[in-house]
Order: sequence, then structure tokens, then C-alpha cells
Amino acid sequence: MLRTIQQALAEDIGSGDVTANAIIPINEKLTGHIIAKQDGVISGLLVAQAVYHAFDAGIECRLTAEEGQIVTKGQELMLLSGSARSLLTAERTALNFMGRMSGISTLTRRYVDAVKDTHAKILDTRKTVPGLREFDKLAVKLGGGTNHRIGLYDMILIKDNHIDFAGSIEKAVQSARAANSGLEIEVEARTLADVASALELGVERILLDNMSAETMREAVKQNQGRAKLEASGNITLENVHAAAQTGVDFISIGALTHSVIVFDVSFDYLEKPGR
Repeated sequence: MLRTIQQALAEDIGSGDVTANAIIPINEKLTGHIIAKQDGVISGLLVAQAVYHAFDAGIECRLTAEEGQIVTKGQELMLLSGSARSLLTAERTALNFMGRMSGISTLTRRYVDAVKDTHAKILDTRKTVPGLREFDKLAVKLGGGTNHRIGLYDMILIKDNHIDFAGSIEKAVQSARAANSGLEIEVEARTLADVASALELGVERILLDNMSAETMREAVKQNQGRAKLEASGNITLENVHAAAQTGVDFISIGALTHSVIVFDVSFDYLEKPGR
């Protein structure tokens, strides 16, 4: 994560902040704070702190809110003091991380709250911005969600293209097992017949792809608790509760990270020490 933070700073600052360096004396100090400009779930506080420290280790950061906390508009989140140039130069990079992460956490919490009377867990997906997956998935966790596989290396997920290439679910699973990775296997099912095939093969998880609530309920009955079931495809805040009520174990939602509405935060100047 630190490398990504350093790359983000380099991208923004380049050869230097020509505006701050021209206007602000090099020894000038500043105190300010970051505040929430809307209600929601805050995350990325520690990432923002790391941004400031990566740029200038002399900046003092004191968190006045906690990661994953529900905050209200106008609430102070972090108190900062140090070089005025440094605080203003690193500001946008820090706020960009916080805004994106808090937007993800806030949306995740809405989905989690929508299914809180069921046993279904809300999952993220790999539909993240390249280079930001660790940040995006951390934000999902801080919003109360659960991380699906991190990448292509930590779970075998046999999807439609794999099945079509192999020729059948059975052949795809056999090939996956022959690789002896020791990883959990999940199979995408497009029909109840696919669910039956996956169950016969004893896979650990089955992804119910774009199935109606009625079909998912049939899949749950068919499953009888043998595999973990994941609902996926066209899940929204309007229908997530209905999906959860079918009895599935997981509901994966790409929109948590691919359709982020940035949470509004800002850095406000408080005082110049000693003046």
C-alpha cells in the first residue's frame, strides 16, 4: 500500500507544487483539520495519515474519529499540524484516498444493513480500480462487508468461460482438482441443473449467476446445506433483501467498488501557530 501511496503523491506533485512553493514561506506552519461534509461511514483515515507522513514525516496527525465509524456532516475526522507547504501539497492525495474509501464503506454499510435480519453476508468482487484493490477491499471490510477472493491466486472460481472451454462443469472441476492447489473451489451455476452437477462433484461453493429469487430458493432446497451458496448478478439495494431471504450464504455486489460515489471530505485551515 505504501508504494501506491508514494506513486499517488508523485503523480500529483511531479517536480513540485509550484503554487504552494511560490506563495507560502518555507518555514511557515499551519494547523488544520479534515471534516466530513456529509453523513456516512468513514474509512481511509490511516491511509490519509500515511500519505502525509510519506510526504513529510514531521506532520503531526491526530485522528479524532475511528475507521468504520458512522459520522455526521461537519464532524471533525483528523487534526493536522506542521509545514504549511506540506499540508497543502499532500492534501488532495490524502482526501482522494479517504473520499473513495469512505464512499465504498458507506455503500457497503447500506447493503449490510439491508440484509441484517438474514444470515447472508455481503461480498465484494474483483471489479476494482487497477492498483487500488487493497484499498477498495479494506474499505468494504470497514463498511461491514466481507472480502471475496483478493485475486486470481487465492481461490479457484470456475466461471462460464472456463466451463465452456472445458466442455462441462465436471471436466472443469476435474482439471482444477488435478492441479493440486489445495484451494477452495467455487463453480458458477447458470441453471438448477448446473447446481445439481456442482453438488454431485462436492465443490465447496456455488455461485448462482443471475438467478431469480424463486430459482435461488429452489437452489437452496436442492443444496440442503452441502455447499455455500453465493447470489450474484443484478443485485441492487432494492432487491438485495429478497435475495438474502432465499437462504443464500453470500451476496456478491460489484457496484460496491466499480460504481463508487465519492464521500465528501475537506481540509480546512484553522490557524497559523504563533500568530
